[in-house]
Amino acid sequence: MDFLLAHSHVIITIAALFAFLMSWGIGANDVSNAMGTSVGTKTLTIKQAIILAIIFEFLGAYFAGGEVASTIKDDIITADNIPTDDLVIGMICSLLSAGMWLILASYFSWPVSTTHSIIGAIVGFGLVSCGFESINWSMISGIVGSWIITPVIAGIIAFLLFSHISRYIFCRFHPLKHAIIITPYYVFLTILTISIVTIQKGLKHVAINLNTLESWFVSIVIALLAAIIARIILRNKKFENTLEAKRHYVNVEKVFSILMILTACAMAFAHGSNDVANAIGPLASVSSILEHHGDIAAQSKIPFWVLLLGALGMVTGLATFGYKVMSTVGSGITALTPSRGFAAQLATASTVVLASGTGLPISTTQTLVGAIMGVGLARGIAAINLTLVRNIVVSWVITVPVGAFFAIIFFYIAKFIILLLN
Repeated sequence: MDFLLAHSHVIITIAALFAFLMSWGIGANDVSNAMGTSVGTKTLTIKQAIILAIIFEFLGAYFAGGEVASTIKDDIITADNIPTDDLVIGMICSLLSAGMWLILASYFSWPVSTTHSIIGAIVGFGLVSCGFESINWSMISGIVGSWIITPVIAGIIAFLLFSHISRYIFCRFHPLKHAIIITPYYVFLTILTISIVTIQKGLKHVAINLNTLESWFVSIVIALLAAIIARIILRNKKFENTLEAKRHYVNVEKVFSILMILTACAMAFAHGSNDVANAIGPLASVSSILEHHGDIAAQSKIPFWVLLLGALGMVTGLATFGYKVMSTVGSGITALTPSRGFAAQLATASTVVLASGTGLPISTTQTLVGAIMGVGLARGIAAINLTLVRNIVVSWVITVPVGAFFAIIFFYIAKFIILLLN
């Protein structure tokens, strides 16, 4: 540990570089999943999706990312059972392992879970450093449970949303008229979802603290204002006047295209608030230990520069490499229209924001796939590309062991290099 403390600035710099690599991989892979539905429905071009994602991913990561970061930092492994130097080295190697796997997966357009990647890597170094007792298996089981529960929840929400859209809009005699009436309520739900997490957690970073009742009140007011504005816009928007039913459906999809932009922003914010922890959690742990001279028990607030680094890494990855996975998810699982994509995105955003508020890291990839499948099931099992879904699930399964495998290799290499330098 003396060697690491003596070169703490260098070690933190290396950790920061690997954290940036990891967050770059998150942007290239997971953020692309989040924005894929918008591109798949042709509501947004790839360029427009990237610009919106850059803005809202950054806001979500910086203003609402600290809650989940503390879970990754403190709860996956039992730090008391691991030598301090092994913990520092292991966290750095975990970032490198997960980052490399995400870059490889993104290159081949595989939508994998960044949460799986970093957790697998942390578990891997923990096992070789101190054995099974170093792993907080109860926390791991809870996270594994969330990988099953959250896609199901998102799928159910998406199924119900699209079923509601089909019944009360598309199956009506004048679908456009009903869309104009009902859409503001969907706007209310979307804005309420994003406002709650922003006000309850994000404002704490700017020294504004509201209790739960105050947060809900302000969120509801904002959502109501947004719904009123949406109603005014839709009533004054010019649509094609025609007696043909097909043209009515085209007009309805134009209405949902507006909603897709809102849900795209909500999804990007929700993803940034949850998945930034995968990159900055290990970095925050390394920084805390070295700044407190090896004191693992020292608790420190997530530094500004750590959150900023994670946010910048994600938007950089999306801008440079995100189009690959975006095209895979956007149109492969099931045929998407703006109305279907809206249901899937709002369901995913709601589920991810809920998980972020509880401090439990989840897989945004799995949540989104569950939501898209829910939309597809609303039209029958034949509407889903089961072969692609199978391949995606296989990629999820191998991600955890791959992350652990590379982390173990890098851990031994790092230990050997430090031994030589000593």
